[in-house]
Parts: sequence; structure tokens; C-alpha cells
Amino acid sequence: MMKLLEHSPYESILSSDESIRTGMSFISPPEAPMVSDMLKTLRTGPLQSKTKFAADQDTARADKFRLDQMDPARVGKNLVIFQPTEQGVADVMAQARLSIPGIAKTEQVLKVVQINPICILGLCRKSKFDPETAVAEGFIGVLPLNALGLQILALGSFDASNPDPRLLAKSDERPAGLYLWAIYAPGPLAAGIALFMEKMSSPQYAGVDLYSRATTEEGRRYHEVLGLTEGVTIDGIQAPHLWVFPRSPQAALYDSYVPHSGKKNIGITVARTFDDLMRVAAIRNSVYIGEQECPFDEEYDGNDLAGTHLLAFIGDEPVGCLRLRFFADFAKFERMAIRKEFRKSRAAIHLARAGFAFCRKKGYQRVYGHIQERLVGFWSRFGFRVKENTRRFVFSDFEYIEIVADIERDPQALTLEADPYVLIRPEGRWDTPGTLEHSASRAATSPSVVQKR
Repeated sequence: MMKLLEHSPYESILSSDESIRTGMSFISPPEAPMVSDMLKTLRTGPLQSKTKFAADQDTARADKFRLDQMDPARVGKNLVIFQPTEQGVADVMAQARLSIPGIAKTEQVLKVVQINPICILGLCRKSKFDPETAVAEGFIGVLPLNALGLQILALGSFDASNPDPRLLAKSDERPAGLYLWAIYAPGPLAAGIALFMEKMSSPQYAGVDLYSRATTEEGRRYHEVLGLTEGVTIDGIQAPHLWVFPRSPQAALYDSYVPHSGKKNIGITVARTFDDLMRVAAIRNSVYIGEQECPFDEEYDGNDLAGTHLLAFIGDEPVGCLRLRFFADFAKFERMAIRKEFRKSRAAIHLARAGFAFCRKKGYQRVYGHIQERLVGFWSRFGFRVKENTRRFVFSDFEYIEIVADIERDPQALTLEADPYVLIRPEGRWDTPGTLEHSASRAATSPSVVQKR
């Protein structure tokens, strides 16, 4: 089996004397067979033969491998994506240089990374990953373009071999477009594209369209399979040479439940009503009191009215819950429970991701928890690690250890500078005007004060 993606399915980062020309192939003839291999890697099952893959091409074209349909928890479950240090970037570029001819000088790449570190995201197998050293085995390169940069790209004048810094969005800016720059992902690292898409779902990048270019038939097929479409109009500029993956803004993970939608999707919401709290109690009664035989007074420990509860639904059926509590410099995950009959669903994964997103929105950068040691594998997929010098302790007849995860603060985290109306909106619905905002349409008549006079 040939190595996967020894050359990029997108354009390589070329040196200044090999700048991208209109009509130049981003998937050259020697690279074309690797497209099939990469798509096989993205399958959830074992690698299949090329004959079997060819028979499945029509299915694949029916959006089976769309960028927004790949589940990172399954497709990329054995991988880690992270922002490498400058030395880490230099090291992985040196590694990639052995496989990608004409790759740019390290100084050119570092110049871009210094403007926005998101431009190079490292990929590594979990089995090889050490958070202390964080050595990348591969990378995905993306250029976050500002409005001018996106217009230059549409005009066909964007030099991807030596990007102009004035055309890039800085790390604290929301880009106008994301240009897929380069991928070096040998072997199983090809599945890192799913983790990349998850990274691009953060509030700063959610809803920002992805752009790429392809000129060969293999390149076109690759883009079609991933869900990109050919031709786009940007600010009135027709760009038939560009491929686009349009991304509409999505609801926050912790506010994704749509009541009575008629669909069996997994949705998450903050428990805001007494009925919601009854749903939480019913789930925990079933799991902790019924299955784990936890005494009632220990399950309801006096903290339920001091925390935030997330509820998971499948369709309109409540299936899981998670309690969050907040301390000075960390948030705490507690009391996650999934009803027995729904444990083969992905509700637990959705709950965990929603919990992290909620904590990031509140500005937290560290999450703490207590788990039974048998669950370390599950929680590690979200970035949790066993806390250094963890203490082992027992409550309600089970032994627990401490885990901790470092997370990125949401760029739009709630702060004292936020609009006062945002801070009085219902918990977890900070992007939607609330009932108190609607009341502002009435004049400030101060009725109780007037009556006292």
C-alpha cells in the first residue's frame, strides 16, 4: 500500500520561483492515485481494495465524504490536531520537504504563522503524541483571508506561494474566507481533515466559507467528493476557477436542540425550566440510583441548584445530561449520564463537546473532572488527561481519579465589555435577543416609583 498524501491534494507551499499559475494542477498526475487512498482512509471501516472503492464512487459522490459529514470522534479518533511551536513548524516542514518538491523555505512559512498561528495545524497520532513536546507528524495549512485577500483570490491574483501579510486575518480577527493552502498527511494522518473541520467550527471560524482550486479531473473529483462546488461569486467578482464549501452559521453546540423538528437528530440545550430539571432527575435516577445503586442523598448532593445542566435529546426524547459548575479559574464536569438504551448513540460525545463549548464561551481555559479509571480512554479523546499527582478517592462506593483538560478561550467569550443586553439573555442563548430586550421597546416609565410619589 502506497503512503497516503505524500504530496498534497491541494497545492503545495511552493518556493518563490514556482508561484502558482492559472491552470496549474493542484493534483499532479503522480499524485492522482493518492486521492483514492485518502478517501479510503476517511472511511469508518478498514481499508478496502481499489476495485471495491471504484464501485463505491457513485455513493461517495453523493456527499458521503462531505467535509461537514465526517464525524471527528470516529474518523479522527486516533489523531490529535494542535498548533505547533515555531520550532515544531520548522521540523514538520523539514519532514514534508522530503516528500513535497519545491516546498517553501521555512522562513516564509514562519512569517505567515507569526501573523496567525492557525495557518499551520500539526497532526499527530495519539499513540505518538506527548503534550509536553507536541511533535507534528504532518500538517494542514490554511490561510485565513481578510476581505481584501478574498477579493484578490477571486480575481485570480493571489500568490499562494508567498502570501502577502496584508491579505491575512490576524489571530484575533474573524476572516472573510478560509483558503485551503496545503496538506501534508502521510498514512492515517489523512483522517485529520475531520479534526481540521472541527477546529474550524469554533465561533471565530464557524460559518466562514472554505475555498480551494483544482484544475485536473482528479482534483475535480476530490473536491466534489468532499462537497466543494465549482465556481463562486465573491463581492460581485465571478471566480469560476475557485471551488467553495459554503458554511452557514450553526447554532452553538449547547443550544442545538430544536423541539418538535420531526427529526431524530441529537440536540443539546441548557436546562432552563422546572420540566427540564425533572428530565435531568429522571435520567440520573435511572442511571445512578437505578443502575449504580447510589443512595438518593448522595446523588442529589446539594449542588444541583448551584450548577448549569445540559440536556441531550434524540428527537424529542431526553437521553442524557451533564452538570457544569464554575470556580475561580476552572470549570468542572459532573454527573454525566446517558440512559442505558441510548448508549450506542453519540449523545455522550455531543454532550461533552457542548460542555467544552459552554465553558469556552464563559472564558474558561481549564476543565476539571472526577472519573472512574476505566473511563480514561473515553475522556482522553476530548483532550482530558489524568491530572499530575492525581489523588485517588472514594465516594458512593466507587473509586475516582482526577482529570484535567486545557481548552482555548472563545474569542467572543463573555466579558465585562459585552453588551449589557447580551449578559441578561437566557443562559446559553447569548446570540439571540431575550425577553428583557424585547421589553426595551417600552419607555422607561418607572411605574412603582411614580406610584409612591
